[in-house]
Amino acid sequence: MKPASHINEPVSLWDTSAAEERIESAGLAEGVVDVVVVGGGFTGLSTALHAAEAGLSVQLFEAEDFGFGGSGRNAGLVNAGVWLPPGDVVRTLGEARGRHFLDVFGAGPERVFDLIEKHQMRCEATREGTIHAAHAPGAMAELERRHAGWAEFGAPVSILSAGEVRERTGSPAFHGGLLDMRAGTINPMGYCRGLARAARGAGARLTSGVRVTGLVRAGDFWRVETTAGAVEAKAVVLGTNAYTDALWPGLSRMYHLMHYVQLATEPLGERVSGILAGLQGVWTTAQIMTSVRRDAAGRLIVGTLGRDLGGVTRRWGARELARLFPGLGPVEFGEVWDGQFAMTADHLPRIVRLDDGVYTPIGYNGRGIITGTIFGASMAELLSRGDPDGLPLPVTALERRPALDGLRERFYAAGFAANQVVKGVI
Repeated sequence: MKPASHINEPVSLWDTSAAEERIESAGLAEGVVDVVVVGGGFTGLSTALHAAEAGLSVQLFEAEDFGFGGSGRNAGLVNAGVWLPPGDVVRTLGEARGRHFLDVFGAGPERVFDLIEKHQMRCEATREGTIHAAHAPGAMAELERRHAGWAEFGAPVSILSAGEVRERTGSPAFHGGLLDMRAGTINPMGYCRGLARAARGAGARLTSGVRVTGLVRAGDFWRVETTAGAVEAKAVVLGTNAYTDALWPGLSRMYHLMHYVQLATEPLGERVSGILAGLQGVWTTAQIMTSVRRDAAGRLIVGTLGRDLGGVTRRWGARELARLFPGLGPVEFGEVWDGQFAMTADHLPRIVRLDDGVYTPIGYNGRGIITGTIFGASMAELLSRGDPDGLPLPVTALERRPALDGLRERFYAAGFAANQVVKGVI
């Protein structure tokens, strides 16, 4: 993670193109606050907003700038549910708990777009759906299974033929797709800053450029030690997810750390008039997926699993856009960035009780926008009402994946790098 001295360096295209202005840092709260939130991304800011609206006093700390981590580097696809198909979620969580979870997460995009509308967030919000595109003919069976699972819940999902996907995307590369009209796209940094503006307006104190260095139990309170002093709190919420450091020992071993890289072209004007005209986001069924979307300025943003490998990544991006849109012609990339996300073994997130009054939502598996928003509101409800029964998932204890799983992360990283190298030259 970059030191605080680099706080004003842009982390992504979204950082430089967001219409929402940066939020100024506030000084530290005095006295005992109801809740300290650590992390200024979707989770932390949603927690701060909803907790302040519930009447709690809130102090939020962000070590860098709001949205510095995964939130400001997100692809900006506001998808419903989780990575798992609905049927698999029910089998994993059980009938009652699984259906409750799917009800909450199926309505996740609506919750995000309602917040955007309520607070007039300037984040290029579009609600024309997203398309899960079949990269091969055999992938349609999996999309049909997902369609059947969501259709059982009455979700507005539909199967598209190859021709229908081509008509909507301008790409002949896909063999069909699943259109989800609950979903849409946003500028994720604009949304993050919009949450910060709303949270500050509700009374939350937001402090950036200050790192939390320790949590110490002090009688009935938690003493939250930072690089700018200490604050006492009745409760603490860690909203750091994939950017978790050593603040709470063992927490970062709950998940596999994954990376996602994105490349944005310069604005392409009329060249993209027939490409993603509805501004839908697309991601593929390939094991090493590709995402592609278009922003309001006419840029194409293409992404895949892995890190920014310099020239290798740029060659991959150029080849991938040429494959997807053969008539597009040569492109130049204005900005390239990568970010981290946390993947759990069962592809489901967690709400973890670390100690009395200390909680962390974690393990979002690439669905950070809705999960951070939902879990932030859930944390506020839990802290204000004290009743865990309404949470999307039951509160669990700290889990630790086996130490050897670190080898799996390195294996994934090598595979993602090889994908860029191979596809960048073929």
